Amino acid sequence: MEGLTMISVIQFIDRAVKKTLTAFCATLLVMMVAFTVYSVVMRYVFKNPPIWGDLLTVLSNIWLVFFALALTVRDKDHIALDLIYNWLPRQVAFCVQQFWTAVIFCLGLVMIIWGLEAVATMGGKYWEMWHFTWEDGGIVFKPNYMPKKYAIAIVPISGFLVCVAAIASIIEDSLRLRKGTYRQSKDVD
Repeated sequence: MEGLTMISVIQFIDRAVKKTLTAFCATLLVMMVAFTVYSVVMRYVFKNPPIWGDLLTVLSNIWLVFFALALTVRDKDHIALDLIYNWLPRQVAFCVQQFWTAVIFCLGLVMIIWGLEAVATMGGKYWEMWHFTWEDGGIVFKPNYMPKKYAIAIVPISGFLVCVAAIASIIEDSLRLRKGTYRQSKDVD
């Protein structure tokens, strides 16, 4: 009974993380569209474009793609060899799929390791952006010059999420194979 409860808790956390990441992606998509529309209207109608509009659109897009990467890995919707999986015996298809998931896990590690290095060593600031920072035990508004490392912080964050998603997929598939309920990732449409 205790094992069943632990599995239920893990499944709850998995669903909560998926929903949270999906909400982040949806929010970033809405922000991207809003920044673009605002910038275009200000540029062509009022002839006074904001200096930050294009940058925020690009940053929203980048963060959206990196969060979506983790969702894609977890749902096994990434580019895979589904057609080949369907031709192979189940055990062989399972091993090939797990190998590719392990490769994706290694990609996540690369993103973490070199992403943290890039964040730590990234110099420069966006002159057109304000930001908040933590000083003296509180959040302080800085009127200008957001550090560029804030923008690329998504790389190690996404790397961590990709690693967790890959591990979850490997464990889930291994348990299903053991129970005899394993299926290849997706049927070809």
